[in-house]
Amino acid sequence: MKTQFYSVKPWEKEYLQNKIQTLSLPIEAEFIVDQLDKGHLPPDTNAEIVSVFVGSQVDKSVFDAFPNLKLITTRSTGYDHVDVAAAKEKNIPVSYVPAYGENTVAEFAFGLILTLSRKIYLSVDQIRESGSFAQDNLQGFDLKGKTLGVVGTGRIGKHIIKMAKGFDMNVVAYDPFPDLEFQKTVGYEYLSLEDLLKTSDIVSIHVPYMKETHHLLNADTIKLMKKGAYLINTARGPVVETEALVKALKDGQLGGAGLDVLEEENLTSGEADFILGGHPEEHNLKTVLANHVLIDMPNVVVTPHNAFNTKEALQRILDTTLENIQSFLAGTPKNLVG
Repeated sequence: MKTQFYSVKPWEKEYLQNKIQTLSLPIEAEFIVDQLDKGHLPPDTNAEIVSVFVGSQVDKSVFDAFPNLKLITTRSTGYDHVDVAAAKEKNIPVSYVPAYGENTVAEFAFGLILTLSRKIYLSVDQIRESGSFAQDNLQGFDLKGKTLGVVGTGRIGKHIIKMAKGFDMNVVAYDPFPDLEFQKTVGYEYLSLEDLLKTSDIVSIHVPYMKETHHLLNADTIKLMKKGAYLINTARGPVVETEALVKALKDGQLGGAGLDVLEEENLTSGEADFILGGHPEEHNLKTVLANHVLIDMPNVVVTPHNAFNTKEALQRILDTTLENIQSFLAGTPKNLVG
């Protein structure tokens, strides 16, 4: 079965080729460096299985371009880059990777917390740029005794709760579907989102992006946060309203932010091409510019959607993707969306 893998790095190609051979998968694999979207369609669109990563945008126009498509499998936990409704209309199943890096992303989120709480980036930058070892502007704060608010207690959220306990932090959590057994085992409190924001010294977001979580943190909800609190987002950019975040940081409502994801992040590094080419109907220019304001703030740490990026986690993603393909070919598809 003709299968195309998009956004594939050389080491991933080698890994996949070896695993496909080991598993004796009956597929004809093609590995493509580029992402897949309506502006990056391949010359050959006869693939029956397509595997994409988060940089791709698989919408109705992409589905229409692949007449033989039978399965979309995304190498990610989030699947907001795939138009699931369009896939359903064409009876094309969509599979995903439900778990690959719960510890990986949680570790990165705590890295952002420590970078901000102990001003690690500012310390390194000061020495590198000026050679100064002065400590006057580098005073941080202890995590012990502080309250961490965890928004979303899925696999990643649970890991960060356990890590926070190791730092002797108090933990409160919000989730529309609380895991009471885990709560009892680890020891923390579930609150409403509003009460969590009012209570927490640091808020870490671990929810998927969907209609219900779009701008979950917005101008109104950010106002509820403790003055001087910190926000950590390793989930999805649109969960936080960018302009509201910029204002809260400028006004001193928030003490800082650690962001591995941004709204319109695919455009942030190429805003010149965006402005010259012009796609105002598709993207919010104000949000793109607000992202750049965030990047330049001294109390904000922005990283390039890198929380997932460890060798072990990426191998787990590839393994699960091949398992998804194998189960589909066997007539027992697994890890389906919806």
